[in-house]
Amino acid sequence: MKYPPPSIGCIIPTYNAKHHLSRCLEPLLKSSLKPRILVIDSSSNDGTVEIAQIVGAEVFVIPKSCFNHGATRELARKILNTEIICMLTQDAYLTDALALEALISPLIAKQAKIAYARQIPHKGAKFFEAFPRYYNYPEKSQLRGIEDCSTFGAYTFFCSDSCAAYVNEALDQVGGFDTVLLGEDTLATAKILRRGHKIAYCADATVHHSHRYSLKEEFCRCFDTGFARKKHASLINCGSSDTKRGASYAKAMVVQLIKTAPWLIPYAIIQTVVKWTGYRIGSLSLHAPNWFKKALSSQKYYWDEK
Repeated sequence: MKYPPPSIGCIIPTYNAKHHLSRCLEPLLKSSLKPRILVIDSSSNDGTVEIAQIVGAEVFVIPKSCFNHGATRELARKILNTEIICMLTQDAYLTDALALEALISPLIAKQAKIAYARQIPHKGAKFFEAFPRYYNYPEKSQLRGIEDCSTFGAYTFFCSDSCAAYVNEALDQVGGFDTVLLGEDTLATAKILRRGHKIAYCADATVHHSHRYSLKEEFCRCFDTGFARKKHASLINCGSSDTKRGASYAKAMVVQLIKTAPWLIPYAIIQTVVKWTGYRIGSLSLHAPNWFKKALSSQKYYWDEK
């Protein structure tokens, strides 16, 4: 007996995404899977909502002050309630209409409950934008489970909602996405893998996604990461520290710079110190006053009383 294909929904949180929408939505609209597309918008004022509606996406608008990386995605997945939920961000562009099929194929084959795409830099990206993509997203696909902690360490639970897909039932079983500062994807992955399921890294599903950050922005983002990972350490602890992976990253970056752009090494050292300092302070700030955490965080609105 041939079973009908699962229902598929794509969720894209947006804010003033007018200049992203055409490149973000086009591959989804052209996909033979015909997914439902939900743009959950944080009260944009640049025409994002109108553009999304014109091209055929469903739209749900929330107050800007109510956005949360986890809670907003949780709201959106409950609105769609499809069997497979795909998460994207407004600045992530699938390379073609077949990428969505490649992303969900391990879920259709019941090899995994989560899958995430290979991120490659946007065209014209400089070294410090591009290198994190090459380091974190290798050319070879992977299938990881909780039993692989000894091999992958802190990377075992790595996932990115810039382009990821979930079996919705698996999310239901772990209570969905948590209300978090950041890292809702990592927490959901950890919960699902701890139930004995797998996560698939799909190197043949590619998406353009990269960012250019100032040193201040790097510090604030790493402060948030350090805080969040310390807060949820009991769940995401996998027998290997983040420091070990961070050191491995820094070493690989310097080796690559020696080969290709040695004049950038001084900046790389400064950037690494800034990021490590932000992460360290964040990890020590669990019980710091809110005004202090808000001052150093990249997401000031998170610390405001709702």
